[in-house]
Amino acid sequence: MAHKNFRKEDFVKDEGSDLYQVEFRKGNIGEGADLVVERQKEDGEYENLQAEIRRHNDRIFICWSEPFNGKVIFDE
Repeated sequence: MAHKNFRKEDFVKDEGSDLYQVEFRKGNIGEGADLVVERQKEDGEYENLQAEIRRHNDRIFICWSEPFNGKVIFDE
């Protein structure tokens, strides 16, 4: 399993909702069928999230109510 880290600074406020989103290219993390989103806790450990995942053209957006440091895990 491969992963891509992201930081809370990577999130952008979605104009159409109250959510924040971080964007990935489909070519960098695959189709998105088996994505796992993990949030980094203050102690450095990770916890799984049931984050909303949106797709548009060749982009994948991970959406959450607030920005956070984390990673997305995917099959290569």
